[in-house]
Amino acid sequence: MRFKWILLTALLILSGCREASEQDSAASTDLPWVKTFEVDVAGPMPLRLSGTLRGRYEIPQAFQVAGRLQQRYVDAGQRVAEGDLLFKLDKRDLLAAAAVAAAGVKSAEAALAIAKSELERQQQLVERKFVSQQTLQRFELAVREALSQKETAAALNQQAQNALSYAELRATKAGVMTEVKVEPGQVVAIGQVLAILVEDALLDVEVFLPEGEAPAQTGELLLSSGEKLELSLREIAGAADSSSRSWRARYSLQAPYPSSLTLGSVVSVRLASPQAVSSLRVPLGALDERGQTPQIWVFAQGQVQPLAVEVLALEAEHARIQAELPVGTRIVALGTHLLTPGMQVRELAP
Repeated sequence: MRFKWILLTALLILSGCREASEQDSAASTDLPWVKTFEVDVAGPMPLRLSGTLRGRYEIPQAFQVAGRLQQRYVDAGQRVAEGDLLFKLDKRDLLAAAAVAAAGVKSAEAALAIAKSELERQQQLVERKFVSQQTLQRFELAVREALSQKETAAALNQQAQNALSYAELRATKAGVMTEVKVEPGQVVAIGQVLAILVEDALLDVEVFLPEGEAPAQTGELLLSSGEKLELSLREIAGAADSSSRSWRARYSLQAPYPSSLTLGSVVSVRLASPQAVSSLRVPLGALDERGQTPQIWVFAQGQVQPLAVEVLALEAEHARIQAELPVGTRIVALGTHLLTPGMQVRELAP
């Protein structure tokens, strides 16, 4: 009888253990699967910008004298060769000024001749002791003054001749005319910009960098054909633009250039800007926007816990984040909107 009770007790214990084991197995089977991802360090973050093709040397065209524009020989977009006539002023006032200057030279020459003749006569009188030496010195000074007036008149005459030659504005370099701003009949001032002569033998890409962004030393120009052209930083503005608060930068483009690149074209630029702060790379699906700030879910020991992060940039398939998280930490890559803090999950093997 005692043996039967012992056997019955053993059977009950075995049955209870079996039921507990089956319940644990069923509970573990009900846990949701999650796909995980090992966090790794992101590389340098490229900066994508739109740029404008500009000539490396852009020369403002202006007259050295004022006057009324008589003729315009070029239009915007026209290619010119060195020495081509661009603009011409009405020369009537300049011709009159040149005539006045030439007459001034003749008058000064006549005054000098009279002063020299008078000096010679006074020298003869001094030799005969008809006049004193002091009187002779006064006529010598008069000759010097007349000579100085002749030199001044000659300089003014040369200046007038130069001004006459300035009435025709010619191209000092070969290139393309842009921004032609004047029309015949318009009165222009000295130094007023009439047009811009762009030497298109060398091209630059002009971009505007966001405030606080360090200028990259190198970059790439992305063509629609898929071709990439190397860029290198040539210059950066000394101050930010007062309205946009952006910094103008120019990147030199190495020749030869494809025929599709023309002055003024808008191009796509990718700059290899170094990342100032360390960043981590995670899948886009790992980001959870349900909280007040973006967060990810860290997987450890069969549980998940949320961790707030700062999103630095979004790419095609990944996001760059900043967080206090060791490299190699496993996070949930998909389905984060279904998770709760401390939730038990099963990791899906890759």
